[in-house]
Amino acid sequence: MRRRPVPLARPPSVPTTTSMVSLLKKLIGSRNDRLLKQYRKLVNQINGLEPKISALSDEELAGKTQEFRSRVQQGTSLDDLLPEAFAVVREAGKRVFGMRHFDVQLLGGIALHNGKIAEMRTGEGKTLMATLPVYLNALSGRGVHVVTVNDYLARRDAESMGRLYGFLGLTTGVVVPQQANEEKIAAYKADITYGTNNEFGFDYLRDNMEYRAEDRRQRGLSYAIVDEVDSILIDEARTPLIISGQAEDHTELYIRMNTVPPLLTRMASEPKPHEPEPEGDYWVDEKSQQVHMSEAGHVHAEEILSRVGLLPPGESLYDPRHIALMHHMMVALRAHTLFFRDQQYVVQDGEVIIVDEFTGRLMVGRRWSDGLHQAVEAKEGVRIQHENQTLASITFQNYFRMYDKLSGMTGTADTEAYEFQEIYSLETMLIPTNRPMIRKDQNDQVFKTAQEKYNAILEDIRDCHQRGQPVLVGTTSIENSELLAGLLNKARLPHEVLNAKQHAREAEIVAEAGKPGHITIATNMAGRGTDIVLGGSVDKQVALIRADESLSEAEREARIAKVRDDWKPLNEQVKAAGGLRIIGTERHESRRIDNQLRGRAGRQGDPGSSRFYLSLEDSLMRIFAGDRVRGIMERLKLPEGEPIEAGMVTRSIETAQRKVEGRNFDIRKQLLEYDDVSNDQRKVLYSQRNEVLEASNIGSTVESLIDGAATELFRSFIPPESVEEQWDVAGLQQALAGDWNLELPLLDMVEKEPNLTDEELLARVIEAARAAYAGKVALVGAESWGQFERSIMLQSIDTHWREHLSSLDYLRQGIHLRGYAQKNPKQEYKREAFELFSGMLDRIRSDVVRVLMTVRVQSPEQVEQAAEAEPSHMQNVQYHHSDYDEALANANADAPAAAAPARNVVPKVGRNDPCPCGSGKKYKQCHGQLT
Repeated sequence: MRRRPVPLARPPSVPTTTSMVSLLKKLIGSRNDRLLKQYRKLVNQINGLEPKISALSDEELAGKTQEFRSRVQQGTSLDDLLPEAFAVVREAGKRVFGMRHFDVQLLGGIALHNGKIAEMRTGEGKTLMATLPVYLNALSGRGVHVVTVNDYLARRDAESMGRLYGFLGLTTGVVVPQQANEEKIAAYKADITYGTNNEFGFDYLRDNMEYRAEDRRQRGLSYAIVDEVDSILIDEARTPLIISGQAEDHTELYIRMNTVPPLLTRMASEPKPHEPEPEGDYWVDEKSQQVHMSEAGHVHAEEILSRVGLLPPGESLYDPRHIALMHHMMVALRAHTLFFRDQQYVVQDGEVIIVDEFTGRLMVGRRWSDGLHQAVEAKEGVRIQHENQTLASITFQNYFRMYDKLSGMTGTADTEAYEFQEIYSLETMLIPTNRPMIRKDQNDQVFKTAQEKYNAILEDIRDCHQRGQPVLVGTTSIENSELLAGLLNKARLPHEVLNAKQHAREAEIVAEAGKPGHITIATNMAGRGTDIVLGGSVDKQVALIRADESLSEAEREARIAKVRDDWKPLNEQVKAAGGLRIIGTERHESRRIDNQLRGRAGRQGDPGSSRFYLSLEDSLMRIFAGDRVRGIMERLKLPEGEPIEAGMVTRSIETAQRKVEGRNFDIRKQLLEYDDVSNDQRKVLYSQRNEVLEASNIGSTVESLIDGAATELFRSFIPPESVEEQWDVAGLQQALAGDWNLELPLLDMVEKEPNLTDEELLARVIEAARAAYAGKVALVGAESWGQFERSIMLQSIDTHWREHLSSLDYLRQGIHLRGYAQKNPKQEYKREAFELFSGMLDRIRSDVVRVLMTVRVQSPEQVEQAAEAEPSHMQNVQYHHSDYDEALANANADAPAAAAPARNVVPKVGRNDPCPCGSGKKYKQCHGQLT
């Protein structure tokens, strides 16, 4: 008989690491607990000041602002002012809104002032909480930026919170798209400026493209509070803001290339190592959002491209001359296999408009980069808009890291706390709720098919509707929301759809969503930022009454009281029915987005419940967790329509989500490592550009440029420490005449003066160049010529920076190939990017001198007109996002969209020939591996 092995017991004297950590937490508390304890002491101080502050008149309360400002100027720190300033804001909130900040809001305000992320549950009053640190930091006079996720919220919060700030004597501004420059400048001069992350970022880029210092908008990046910080700093961190102008027209190529994907055959599955390759030309990798060609596919594609006249017969698609063709074909394939109408985009008024995958909002004006948008336009048969050349770009990661102090607030940040700390050095702090949260989060129900899942969802919605319980149904795409809306129409269940197509009615739909029996379908987090109030919101009715000037103050208050009295029975009815019911139709790849959906219910201690209904056909389940859950269902032999519901399944799905989140974090971190290179260069270039823009006189700068350029040109023909026989005096004389319009008899000088040294000859060249230049300045006048110099320098900087950005994109898209030569791609990218940047600075100096030396001056008026003319690249600019996931994470799939500025001509190489790089590998496995 076998004896069971006895488990080895750990000696009691040696506690486990886990138990020690738990013991320490019990003894000294977690970091969050310790911070809360520390902040509660400040809250007690604020509460202690309340009687004294409440006794002040309105004038005395408003006068506190000037008193605080004087104390700041005399050296008092904002930290020392915090208790008193927060007490003043709390009192102002009572007098302006009739709302007193809760103690937990004070805790959150302290966290925000200290540059942390405050995580507060939905409905806990984040907007009111932000007034505390905003007011305190505005006292410094350096400006505070409050960043929101859309223009509606920016305007709403600026208007509503502006009443409080105005009461205390502070000014408020709001920046929105298509705003006149004068209005923008005024908004940034205000003590507090509201706007979206896009608008703040674009204004930063615009300021660094201006040709007059007084046209710049922002006055510095001192302190920002980012609302919905997870959405802006995590979800949108991969999509840089790009200002672009029109590039070369490839419309005809996109139209012809659009005929190719239907002629290629998709493989049934992805090829596996050591197994025969399935029949077909390509396979689709949904995880990486890429398309890959098979061996047979390459041959078939070349035949098709030759047949449609895009590839000369007998030539290879991998010939360096045809790299652009390869890129356009892969982009067309991706447009046909990975991008679908009403999921990734919608077509409205003959335009392809991107749908934000996280919020479901229409991203009007934004375009995918690298020709993808044009390929989708060709697929949909709408007008193909021209490709754009990047003029300026920045990622949100690098923009927000430029603020002296940054903080944020959200309802769901804890799952991304590590990333906030790692990327932004932002600590996440959990703020306790004002009242206990009593929402019931039920386990997921998983069905075999989507049909079974939707039947169960309809049954749940019908039950809630009949009982008078409001329902919010979350979907992951516009297509799914409209599919569900169709099913509800068939079932004759009245409902509202809240997605990007109904953006204009968003606030109105959300206001009604909490009424008894109401059914609202929301795509992802459309409507985020507006609370769903049980019984329905009365804010709009109250606002209309307040705006009615025909009523007296007493009549206004009476009507508002009646509106609120009428609302109370509805509120109680909904609470009795179970509060807001949240139904998720699919799990998002991020747990945080799921938590945001759940967080719409259970606000301020209200009742509520949530459940996700899933099927094995859902994207996340199919890609990441389908096989495991299907195995469980088959073992249990569940009948048709019967779901599996267990904590184990929910945990399995959350494990899959963690994997996706980890992968996305790695992508964002890798992106940042590459973008940091261009960010360092951007900061250097913008700093030098601003010096040119702000300098009162740049004559001395130009003189030093002339001296340097003259020396460089001279030494390229007459090297230092060389003998006269090595001098190319004739070449130098010709170059000066051709490049600089400077006629100098250098040959005669050398012939007539046998003892002339190279240093003496260089001094004469520099002297002649200065004299020629001084003559132009004298002819036009120092002031007019100074403006012309500034304009030429700025245009040269902008032109070369534009070309440099294209070169960096090209370098980044091919840098992974260095790995085949046993080199580190990131290090290679840094090294080559630095060389490109150094070369760019040399070209800027050279071009500025060449233009200023060769320009023919006929009249001062001509020079003034040239200085004031708008540069051509600043006309018809567009503002959009690029899909940076493609630019970096999938760089090993797409070839560059355009040929590099300069490229060596190499002979045609067969795919099975040795690679010319000398690695010893076949071309198709080395530098030919572009797909």
